Amino acid sequence: VSKQAQLMEVLKKEVRAMLIAAKAGLTPEQLEEQYTAMVCKPLPLGDLGFQSTLELVTQMPEVVRISSKNGILMLKAIADDSTKGIAKLVANQKVKTRKASKKTASKSNATFPTKNSKNPQSFQTLSAGTPVLPATVKAELQDLLSSSPLLLTDLDKAFLRRFGRAFQYRQYGFLSVFEVLRSMSDSIVIEQTKTGSLLVLRKYLARTTEKEEMPQASASEMPPLEPTCETESFCQAAHLMDSEPVQTQAVDLGDHLKQANYACSVRDETSECHLPLIPLQHQGFEQLPSTPEIPPDAVQNRRLCSLPPLKRRSLVGVVVEFVVSPSQFYIHICSTEASNKLQDLMFEMRHVYSHKVASDKYIMPESAVRPGQLCCVMVSTWWYRVIIHRVINDREVEVFYADYGHLQIVQKSSLRFLKWHYLKLPAQAIPCSLAWVKPVQGTWSSAAVLLFKHLCHFKKLVGIVDEYVDGVLYLFLCDTSTKEDVYFHSVLRDTGYADVCEENVPSQEFEELNPSALYIQPIGEQRNAEVAE
Repeated sequence: VSKQAQLMEVLKKEVRAMLIAAKAGLTPEQLEEQYTAMVCKPLPLGDLGFQSTLELVTQMPEVVRISSKNGILMLKAIADDSTKGIAKLVANQKVKTRKASKKTASKSNATFPTKNSKNPQSFQTLSAGTPVLPATVKAELQDLLSSSPLLLTDLDKAFLRRFGRAFQYRQYGFLSVFEVLRSMSDSIVIEQTKTGSLLVLRKYLARTTEKEEMPQASASEMPPLEPTCETESFCQAAHLMDSEPVQTQAVDLGDHLKQANYACSVRDETSECHLPLIPLQHQGFEQLPSTPEIPPDAVQNRRLCSLPPLKRRSLVGVVVEFVVSPSQFYIHICSTEASNKLQDLMFEMRHVYSHKVASDKYIMPESAVRPGQLCCVMVSTWWYRVIIHRVINDREVEVFYADYGHLQIVQKSSLRFLKWHYLKLPAQAIPCSLAWVKPVQGTWSSAAVLLFKHLCHFKKLVGIVDEYVDGVLYLFLCDTSTKEDVYFHSVLRDTGYADVCEENVPSQEFEELNPSALYIQPIGEQRNAEVAE
């Protein structure tokens, strides 16, 4: 069998799995996007000798049914014997309506699984059919509206101009922009004006109201998100690092003393400031050192703490953020408070580190670039909290994203010290393994992993907590947006990818490497350390 034939067979399985998960089918463009998102590389059209996705699927008559709806080509899956069960479950997916939500929310009298109940179908469930917008995209929308309100009709053009790509909300499960904005009603307001619907950031409204109530206060503008001048004053940089509005002013000795006082104030209240940035004996700006000390509010020998453990048998709304396999994935807990805190953190870090003067202050010397060092990294203009996992070479390091769960190789030059203030929020990614399942063949097949990713993809799910083993949360996952609740361990069993067992089998992947266990401090230990200090 040729390599092309082998590749085609694998591709057929992957395409069928993607199309089965999409009840309404996908356009060729949507199939390309989803394949890239799931497999992290584009469809191998060139390797198979095809010019387009449509040409590819026409050569899969046993896998793909091509139809036309309102002049738009739609691709739908043709189920085989091994996938008919999933196709039936997807076909039963209900339309998202308020009645359906009430029906789901009214379920009660939970009974949790026992050792004799391998396929629990009577859990109390939560309404989890609402699509979820990734935290990064939420932060981008907030960023877009941070400087001024925006007409709804201009949103697509403004998003493309700012971020270099179209705002493709449908890939996250939303049917319209209004659904997206409704999901962000806690931070974005739609006001009706003569020129049309106006999108306004709630924080912007709050600032406007304060200015109207206090006319005597000077109305200072929010600093731009990108540095406008590389030679901004030292004093201005100090204020920027605290995310406060600034006004351009002349720099004198008194301002440098304020900078030193600021450095003291950002530290813990019980600690003393031993490293003033500007010694008192300096008599002029020209005597400032060209290479300043490491800022006293830079994190050096501290770890992020974990979230508090969840109670056994509790039900929680979750979003799966990163998947290696059903035995190794990371989740976010769905709550307005947690989501807002992470968005606010990302937004503030971008605001602070995007100013060159402030950012350069937190450049890490070579001696600080070592495994276990907590810091932050810039990726596509956004800043993330990371822990250095290993040093690859003189230019690259591998880092662990504490709030998202994945490892990635980045440039050393993109690293910065993390400000002490950004230690407060616990690491948001929770390491998880699907409860009561083990792979049939000893390790998870690529098809099983792909199916699990599709089941999880950008959905708000219900997690049923089973237990913690060595810091890993074992839980059941359930999609309640269907007429029949879909339990992921049952789907994996019914498709022949997994065996359902009566106990949790330790995750082989997490046994080999669990960055959270290596670098994240359990919340109880963190509190004890603070008391000791």
